[in-house]
Order: sequence, then C-alpha cells, then structure tokens
Amino acid sequence: MSWWWAGAIGAAKRKLDENEAPANVALVVGVTGIVGNSMAEILPLSDTPGGPWKVYGVARRPRPSWSEDHPINYITCDVSDPDDVEAKLSSLTDITNIFYVTWTNRSTEKENCEANGKMLRNVLSVVIPNCPNLKHICLLTGRKHYLGSFERLWSTQAHDPPLTEDLPRLDCPNFYYTLEDILFEEVGKKAGLTWSVHRPGNIFGFSPYSMMNLVGTLCVYAAICKHEGAVLRFPGCRAAWDGYSDCSDADLIAEHQIWAAVEPYARNEAFNVSNGDVFKWKHLWKALAEQFEVECGEFEEGKGVKLQEVMEDKGPVWDEIVRENGLLSYKLEDIGKWWFVDLILENAVPLDTMNKSKEHGFLGFRNSKNSFLSWIDKVKAYKIVP
Repeated sequence: MSWWWAGAIGAAKRKLDENEAPANVALVVGVTGIVGNSMAEILPLSDTPGGPWKVYGVARRPRPSWSEDHPINYITCDVSDPDDVEAKLSSLTDITNIFYVTWTNRSTEKENCEANGKMLRNVLSVVIPNCPNLKHICLLTGRKHYLGSFERLWSTQAHDPPLTEDLPRLDCPNFYYTLEDILFEEVGKKAGLTWSVHRPGNIFGFSPYSMMNLVGTLCVYAAICKHEGAVLRFPGCRAAWDGYSDCSDADLIAEHQIWAAVEPYARNEAFNVSNGDVFKWKHLWKALAEQFEVECGEFEEGKGVKLQEVMEDKGPVWDEIVRENGLLSYKLEDIGKWWFVDLILENAVPLDTMNKSKEHGFLGFRNSKNSFLSWIDKVKAYKIVP
C-alpha cells in the first residue's frame, strides 16, 4: 500500500512535472542494506514527497544484480576509508539530504563505537562542507538504544516498556550514542542544517547483504528443512514464541525517514519507528512453514534449537539447493545470519510506542503478518531461496 495514498505523512505532496529539475538530492549511505534497499526503491517514485528525487547510493561492494533496476547513481565506496570517501563523494556538491543507514560489526562494543563513529564522521566531514544546499540528515539507529549493545542484550531489563524516545541513555558503551553525538557535533557546524534519528525494532525487509536479515535467514532455514524433509523447529524461548512482539517493515522505515526529511515538524527529533501492531512468533512460524510447505514444529520446552549449531555443517546442503533450483550463488555463511536469529528469539522483545511520530504527523503503519509474507515473496522472487 502506498504510504502517500494512505495519508501516512502530513507534509506537502506536490507532484512536479517530469521536466522539472530534482527538488531534492539524496545520498543514501548503505544503499544495499536492508533499509537502504527500500530507500533506493521508494525515493525515485513519482509520488514520493519532496520529489522527484535524484539519488546517489553508496555501498562498499559492487552493485548486486538484485538492485540493478533501481534508478539511482550507484557509487562503490568504502566509507571506513577517509581517502576513498574524499575521492568518491567530494565532487557531489548537489546533495540536499543524507540518509545514513549503514553500520559495521566488531568484536566488542568499544570497537563498534570506534569503527562506526569513524565511518559517519568520514562521510559528514566531506559532504557537509561541499554541499551548500544540504538541509537535513537522517540517522538510522535502533532499539538497542534502549536495550544496550549485543554484549549486554537481555542481561538486564534496561527500561520498563513501552519504550519511549525520552528515556535516558544507559550507562554503558553503545555505538548508537556515539553516532548521535557525532551527528549533533557535525550538524552544529552548518547554520540551518537539521537532523532526525530513527529507531526501529527488528526489521522485516530484503537484503542478502544485511548483517541482521531476520526474514531472509528464516527463509534459508525453512528452505533447508524443506530440502531435507525436516520439521521447522523454533529457535527461541517460550516468551518469544507465545508472547507479544513487534517489528519494523523496511519500507515503512524508509517512508518514516523521507517524512522526517520533508516535514518541518519532524526536525531535530528522535523517533521510534515500528509497524504499529503486535504479533506472536507462533503464528508467524506457522505462516513460514506454509510458505515453504514444511511441517511446523511446536515449541519444545527444554529442547531449544540454536541455529548457529544446527546450520554449522549445512554449507554443502545449501550449495546443492542453489544448483538444483538455479538460485543466485550465495554461500550459506553470507545469507544465513544464524547468530542474529538465535539472539533475537532467545527472549521477549520489549515493545516501543509510535505515539511521538503520530503526534508529529506520521500516520504510516504496516500489518506485520502481511509484511512478513511479502518479504518472503520477495526473497523468493529474487531467487535467493526456492
């Protein structure tokens, strides 16, 4: 459903003639990631607010086949390398909006703070001085803002849910805090430049390159179960199986950022972004099993499945599935993020609230089950899984 048609934003929605110059020019950093891919699809659409948009898409790797249809200017650039950033981005002087939707993962949170902070600073230190018309920067972080880093996730109940944007930072290292501090510092160097921070929960979306691709990883797991005639067993705890969860559709996150980029009332604010409903994993698990025509397992108390262990020796099995079905030739370790699924489903996820976004004019939403099914369809359509 079109967020424009659904009245999901309160900003002006004037459509420009095809011959008019781009109203806005976006730099999407992390364009092949799970949210960046949605940005690349939505920004160029004729009815996207603030458009028509000209889009520069930055990613570290060469352009993948599944993004070739996006009408964007693709730039291969390693944003962790300041020299590469200078060489590739300093000539882009027409940028009006930055959508920073990338991250990198290191062994410790201290290293995450250093590596991710360096990446953001590399981009902003080049783009801000060279782009006189730059007016807004959207920074994507996430719910670990409230829960703590991967090192301490689930170790304590950081805040009593529902999670609201005014909750204080936790007293521990968190690269999301580092990114915010750098954003605030760099924005302050240019008069009139504004910002917004977007904090999704678990993201349902499409990107074989994403380090936190929940739907894609579950599709790979289900495809292997189908191939081997195995039961689709649940790799999580009872609280996740039977309790309420929420999620954030990648397209909705993209819409939320575009809204913030063009809506004056959203400037210089941090917002949660989730679908606006709740679901139970036991219901989505049944839907996943139906999509791959496998037997749906029930929750087994005391017999927890760890996908990182179960999938350890499945590389040759996946290679066989790829050959038999003519799939894109990704290795299992590249598209199966087992550690992430195990981590997310080992506990119940504290819910957030979208009240602040709604009060500021964003009325977008998604049906989470329909979102789950639509992304499964996309993973299949792009021949990542059979």
